[in-house]
Amino acid sequence: MSSFTFSRRGFMGGVAGLAATGLVPHTVMAQDSPIKIGALTPLTGSGGPYGPVMVKAIKAVAGEVNKAGGVLGRQIEIISEDDQTNPEAGVRAARKLVDVDRVSAILGTWASSVTTAVAPICWESGTLLATVSGADAITALPHQGYIIRTQPTTILQGRKFGEFAVEQGVKKLFFFSPQTPFAESQFSNITKAVKAAGGETKSLIYDDKKPSYRSEVDEMLAYGPDVIVLGGYATDTAVLLKDIFRSGYEGKKIAFAYSVNQKLIDSVPAEIVEGIFTIAPSPAESSSAYKRLVSLIDVQNPDPYTTQVYDQVNLVIMAIAKAGAADGKSIRDAIRSVSQAEGGAVVDNAVEGLKLIAAGKPVNYQGASGPCDFTASGDISDSQFRYEQVNGGKLKLLKIA
Repeated sequence: MSSFTFSRRGFMGGVAGLAATGLVPHTVMAQDSPIKIGALTPLTGSGGPYGPVMVKAIKAVAGEVNKAGGVLGRQIEIISEDDQTNPEAGVRAARKLVDVDRVSAILGTWASSVTTAVAPICWESGTLLATVSGADAITALPHQGYIIRTQPTTILQGRKFGEFAVEQGVKKLFFFSPQTPFAESQFSNITKAVKAAGGETKSLIYDDKKPSYRSEVDEMLAYGPDVIVLGGYATDTAVLLKDIFRSGYEGKKIAFAYSVNQKLIDSVPAEIVEGIFTIAPSPAESSSAYKRLVSLIDVQNPDPYTTQVYDQVNLVIMAIAKAGAADGKSIRDAIRSVSQAEGGAVVDNAVEGLKLIAAGKPVNYQGASGPCDFTASGDISDSQFRYEQVNGGKLKLLKIA
């Protein structure tokens, strides 16, 4: 008869190896160890202006909860990785978070291409993924409920761009965009709104690494649009705007607020960006959650992505408490019971929510980005949008609707 020696070190090493493959849930690990949550954000690359503040908000919420005693008697540990606004870098970082750090959830993926690349890693390992990416295809993936999205879909965003162009009196609209997972859907839904009002559209997909877009601008001029929609990121949009200005085009321009942001405005001559309209999902600025976030991170006007990750981390922490477990499947199954419980007490932060959950009471989270009610596919049900215009080198609010 063979014999073996049992050791705690050997057992835990084996469990760790199995957990890395997804065969054993994370809850097998020591129950007094920290609950690990990943922040996978763009600290560099095109999304670099947003990632650091997003991480600041995530860590601030975790710090609040830890100071109040944690969740399930355990502290929250936030492990931050840079996806570099690059799918390959995002996959490497996600692999580390899942296989090495063994996080229960990953929060904050920004670029749709990164989210699309990372998503299979999450659902295959049973890790919840909360994203701020807008491409419609993301929640059409076979994610088994492991994706929730706080960002409005591209269908909704495209419609808003098209309707705003109609308000500007559009007859002919030209859409510039690099090849992104949301470009086709964005243009299709812009077109629906413009054509419904009697207008017409044309699109051009460009290489976002080119040093000049003069030939693309010439094609636009030949079409003769009265409105241009810029669908790129900040770096390529800055180059494109310079070529558009040199061409003498005098029509209206509409862009994503994440590309024509204050950093871009400050980096180019004023005449190049003056008058551009920007559109973005709007934070719920009148909400108590938004005001709490402002105080928590000492940022007066947090961008939509920061408000969204603030909501994501609050929801995940409360879902852990509601489920009584910190693994990704338990979070997945419980998150709607804290985000949209009918008749639940309205809360705007996890600290208060945890108290109510401990008392056996239902909660209904109302966030800094708005009501966080999710469809069966993981999309939020509705969102407000913020419309601004560059005026005198600053973004001036036109409306929130």
